[in-house]
Amino acid sequence: MKLLLCALNAKYIHSNLAVYSLMAYAKGAPMELKLAEYTINNRTEEILKEIYREKADIVAFSCYIWNIEQVYELVRELHKVAPHISIWLGGPEVSYDAGKVLREHPEVALVMMGEGEETFRQLTESWGTGMELSTVDGIAYRQGEEIHCNAMRPQMDMDKIPFVYEDLDQFKNKIIYYETSRGCPFSCSYCLSSIDKRVRFRSFSLVQKELKHFLDHDVKQVKFVDRTFNCNHKHAMEIWEYITKHDNGITNFHFEVSADLLKDEDIQLFERMRPGLIQLEIGVQSTYQPTIGEIRRTMDLEALKKLVARVKALGNIHQHLDLIAGLPLEDYGTFKKSFDEVFSMQPDQLQLGFLKVLKGSYMHEKSKDYEIAYRSRAPYEVLKTKWLSYDEILKLKEVEEMVELYYNSAQYTKTLPYLLTFAKGSYAFFRELATFYYQRNQIGVKHSRLSYYELLREFALFAYPEVEEGVLDQLLMYDLYLRENIKKRPQWGNTQALEKKAATRFYRMEGVEKYFPQMQPYDSKLAAGNSHVERFFIDVDTYEKKDWWALFDYHTRNPLTYDATVREVKGIEDGSGKSIGNL
Repeated sequence: MKLLLCALNAKYIHSNLAVYSLMAYAKGAPMELKLAEYTINNRTEEILKEIYREKADIVAFSCYIWNIEQVYELVRELHKVAPHISIWLGGPEVSYDAGKVLREHPEVALVMMGEGEETFRQLTESWGTGMELSTVDGIAYRQGEEIHCNAMRPQMDMDKIPFVYEDLDQFKNKIIYYETSRGCPFSCSYCLSSIDKRVRFRSFSLVQKELKHFLDHDVKQVKFVDRTFNCNHKHAMEIWEYITKHDNGITNFHFEVSADLLKDEDIQLFERMRPGLIQLEIGVQSTYQPTIGEIRRTMDLEALKKLVARVKALGNIHQHLDLIAGLPLEDYGTFKKSFDEVFSMQPDQLQLGFLKVLKGSYMHEKSKDYEIAYRSRAPYEVLKTKWLSYDEILKLKEVEEMVELYYNSAQYTKTLPYLLTFAKGSYAFFRELATFYYQRNQIGVKHSRLSYYELLREFALFAYPEVEEGVLDQLLMYDLYLRENIKKRPQWGNTQALEKKAATRFYRMEGVEKYFPQMQPYDSKLAAGNSHVERFFIDVDTYEKKDWWALFDYHTRNPLTYDATVREVKGIEDGSGKSIGNL
């Protein structure tokens, strides 16, 4: 007997920790187990063809809001071409009302509810042996015309969950997802994790061995999926201390934390960390206190601002702050204020997300009271609320796109601060930019990198007459070269690159090696191939007049932003050998 366990991930670089955990836990079962990963971007007919050719007796799908519609389509089509296959579903998207799933999808034979490791092992060890399904906790199943829902299975001991990353070759070029706890102590009304109030932790002795495995193999990134990583301070500190002490100079660790729970001891430890060792995701969601109370969160906004500022001042940790549009009691005006307040904290990324009304959440129970209209199909995203109209949701969607393009891309680090001095606030700036895009039918259109710069330039000169065109162009050119050595210079560029002869002479000059301190020994050809020298006529931070030459070193980049290292250079000569620039 053969069972095929299928995962449909959102992107190729993602992996599905759940299915690997099920496979590892059921190792040794008296049936052939095989795992197949696809993405939601794969054509459904191609996935169907591959699943069919496996000739499995059982096909089990891992179900989430991002893949459930495609899973249901696959289930329907698979049943048509292979009605003998027993189809199982599991995961958060089908756990809440498994009986309803079975009633609405007659092709499905069984649904695993909640944590699946023990359930999956019991099923794979005994399937086809005359086992009574009524004795298996954690499942709903079809028996003839009847549907049965068994009791939920008791929560697992985290130490019993096997480590799935012994063979890292199968995860090459993919993000590693890792969990050291399950459950969440908080009760946020929009989140399913709030249902599982008992937080369970994996013993540090096991975690330590597993972290060592990642570090020894130079894994690029490990994303902790713990819902609130620092809800247990001792647990968090043990892990942060370990990765700081054993840092390999390569691996980045991502944590979702509550800023309110950060302590002085944490900040002091962060200060010792290599730039890029960790990154923090902090769910602010809203700064409007009535909304915070209504969604059953507690947050001291001023304390949060101070903690975010302290971490930012360290200069070595990427911070990602989240907002959610469509929460109860928050209207368009108060959301704009939330946006401005979070933007003022200067996060490295600001995610403007939209409420998803998840089945089983308290938000789902209250949706009628809040007059929330949301999409009937996954991901059940908000369309309007008692306080926020669909027109306003559409405006926020457009702002979200502008934020992604021009802020979260981190490609306009000098230009944006300049332009924001002319706007009536950060939200107002992105809303004006979105209107500019909309009026020119550019919303949702994909452009080249240079075209995005040109659109921003056109917008700035159109929206803010007081903008100095010369200053704007210098800042845009600086930002362009900060990320890459552009080959096609824009027509509006008013800076000056070294002529070829002058550049050749510069890289061979005695003493130039001081501008490449990490290149040992210095190699003029390698230096020239991995850097660029450009002449500017303003100070890019103060906007005052200044004649200087900037060397953009692409060989040594900022580990947080990926920006080139920039050094001011002197003694530059033009093609004739005459000294020019700021000597």
